[in-house]
Order: sequence, then C-alpha cells, then structure tokens
Amino acid sequence: MQIEQIYTGCLAQGAYYITSNGEAAIIDPLRETQPYLNRLERDGVKLKYIFETHFHADFVSGHVDLSRQTGAPIVYGPNAICEFDCISAKDGQEFTIGNIQIKVLHTPGHTMESSTYLLIDENGKDHAIFSGDTLFIGDVGRPDLAQKAAHMTQEQLAATLFHSLRNKIMTLADDVIVYPAHGAGSACGKNMSKETVSTIGEQKNTNYALRSDMTEAAFIQEVTEGLLPPPAYFGMNVAMNKKGYDSFENVLNLGMQALSPSEFEVAADETGALLLDTRKNGEFTKGFIPQSINIGIDGDFAPWVGALIADVQQPILIVCELGQEEETVTRLSRVGFDNLIGHLAGGFDAWAKAGKEIDTVNRITAEQFVKEVKIGESKIIDIRKESEYCAEHVEESYSKPLAAINEWIKDINPKEHFYLHCAGGYRSMIAASILEARGFRNFTEIEGGFNAIAKTTIPKTDFVCQSKVLK
Repeated sequence: MQIEQIYTGCLAQGAYYITSNGEAAIIDPLRETQPYLNRLERDGVKLKYIFETHFHADFVSGHVDLSRQTGAPIVYGPNAICEFDCISAKDGQEFTIGNIQIKVLHTPGHTMESSTYLLIDENGKDHAIFSGDTLFIGDVGRPDLAQKAAHMTQEQLAATLFHSLRNKIMTLADDVIVYPAHGAGSACGKNMSKETVSTIGEQKNTNYALRSDMTEAAFIQEVTEGLLPPPAYFGMNVAMNKKGYDSFENVLNLGMQALSPSEFEVAADETGALLLDTRKNGEFTKGFIPQSINIGIDGDFAPWVGALIADVQQPILIVCELGQEEETVTRLSRVGFDNLIGHLAGGFDAWAKAGKEIDTVNRITAEQFVKEVKIGESKIIDIRKESEYCAEHVEESYSKPLAAINEWIKDINPKEHFYLHCAGGYRSMIAASILEARGFRNFTEIEGGFNAIAKTTIPKTDFVCQSKVLK
C-alpha cells in the first residue's frame, strides 16, 4: 500500500493517490488529469475508484474528465445528486482497492453530502482518514457554504458538524492519520495550520473544535464566529462540480491560442474580455495594456482570480511571461474560468514594440513614502486582511481589505489623493490595477508594502480605531 499526498500550494489543496496490489484510488483530484494518468502508467496500476469528499466550492475537481479517461466510477457520500453517472454511497459502505478497503463515513455539516473516507489496511486496521473539508489540521470546515442547498441555517449546519465530528471522527483511534483536503490559505476554513498531515490524537489535543469538554452551543458559537463572506465564485464552482464541465483539453486549446497585438486588440473590443496580466507586480507597474488587471501567477493567483473576477463566464484575454501560458490557463481552469479567448503572443514586449498604448502605476519606495507622507493629514489605505492590520499598521491608516474592494471603491473621492499598500506589493498592485481600470488616478502605491514600511521610521501601532476599519 502506498499513499501520496499531492499538494497544490496555490489552492492550499491536497489530492490523494493510493495504490494497493495493482489497483488505485484517487481522492479529490484537481482539474488537470494528466499528472494522475502519468502516475497510473508509471506504477502499472488500474484506477478503480475516484472518491469525492463533497461538492467542492473553491475549485473544479477533475473527477468528470478522469472518469471519462479511465472508466473509473466517481464515488460521493450519501445525499449526492449529480448530473453525470456517479455512485452515491451509503454510510458505512466499503470499497476494495487491491488489499485495502475504503470505508465511507458520512460526516455532514460542511455540506450535507460531505463524507470522510477511512482507509483500512491489509491487516484490517484503521490506518488513515481522508477528511475532506470536515476536519482540517487545527480547524474544521466552515458551516455556512451549503445553507441554501440544504435549506438550513449556518447554526444548524454547525450543529450537524458537531455531531459528525464526535460520532464519526473522534471515536477513531488516536494513531489514525488525518489527511485533509486543505491547509492554511484556503477560504474553506478560518484558522487552518500550515501542516498538512496529523493524527486523530494530535487533533484531539490541539484542535479547538475537538475539545473533549466542548458543548454543542460552544462549538456553534466558535465555529461560526468571524466567518468572512465566501468568495463569489464558490457557488459557480459547486454547480460545475455537480453538473459537469467542458474538458480541460478544450479549455487549454482555447487559452493557448496565440494572438498578435492587433488580433489581441480586436478580440478585446469584440468580446468585452477582461485583460488579465499575470506578470510580477514589479514588471506590471512599469508598463501594461490599459484596463488590464494584474494578478500575479507567482502568488495566490487562482483564489484571487475567483474572488475578484467572480463570474466564471467572464471572457478573459491573457498577458503573461513567455513560457507561462499553459500554467496560467491551467490555474484559471482549476477555479472554473474556462471562457478563455487566447493570450498575447510575445507577451507585453510584443505589445510595446508594436507601438500600442501603454499605462503605468505611480509606485514609490518606502523611503520615498517617509519623505512624502504626513501622518494625520495624508490618507493611507492598508488593503491587507483585517487581522494583519490589527497586528500592526501605520498610524492613522485605514483598513480596507482587498477582498472587499468592490465595496470600498464606491467611497473613493477621485479628487483626494491617498497612499495604498499591502504586505509586500502583490495585493496592492492588484488593487492599483482595478482602481486605474475604473478611472481612479489619485493614488500612490508603495513598493514592498508594510514589510518595507516597517523598516522605516514611520509611526506604527497595533491600536485599532474602529472608524478606520471597513465594516
């Protein structure tokens, strides 16, 4: 028996590849299936089952394509209704892979079909669980995503999750390994650990939600407290995972269409496509195609695309570094952005050499910021998460998180200058590009963000004035 965790940092997502005696199972695969097919061929094994822990909201699974390519059936837990062939397993049902068994533990609460898969080894011993979004390392799945579909409140879902954890998970032996679907950085929980593997015993000792003396009421309060609104694209990804989707190969072919600068310009005019520039923020600030939105491929690309573009049907034209075209298309497809028109052949340099119009962002260094800013008079907008702002921030700065830009941008006075920063420059350049695309030019973005500012003499504080926090 072999278990491989295939972890994708951009989505903080773990898929699992399991083999035993010539057969294999894959749990929660990503959209692009070729890496799994390569493993199957390498190991000379047959894929027997594709297990899905639930209908994912934060990414589009590769289950439909993988089933089509291999003939392996897709398995969900109880209550799963798909618009394609799948097995909606019963609670306690067991599936044989080689010399091992995968047992379905129905653990509703995150969603109502959510299930944990218990791996029973060759000796009949409980070896590991693949807990999906039911149990994370240091946290549990958020109970607010399935309210509409389940016709339940988040409090009712949280109560359901409380009993799932105590009746199905915490009854397992302490040495059973825990393999979750996500780690730190995912929007599917609040406080996940950076660790991606643990044991039941460790989680009983360290996970706040598994405290032995925790009441149902306390669990509901703690699990629902401080939940941020889910990204807008979540519901669309759930629909794609339930209904099916275009094959990854077709999406890749669309995105890999190379367009000359003139063709790119015409396509933008005719389709109303969003111009997505995935270069590093330092390159973007020097020059870009007007109206482009910068979301760098080298950061949390897919989640920010999903959160800020939101509509997976939005036509997209890609500008990227040479050689990153396929990677960009792949990452877009993972979160369901399939309506790709193509990419700019030769990248931004080709656009500039063609004499086309370019735009720039007014960026200054932290040292320049020190010389220019007047604390108490200058307006400073901090677009980091509120938790980052609360830990330490520039005195008199305003907290306006990037995720809420569509709210606070309405309050921007186009005649009032402001300074804009995040932690290191990645998020502030996203915000700067959105602001400029909507006609705002009255700001200065700070290179290196708060990380650079913190090294200067600028006054900083952890005191939070509520009037400066976006609500």
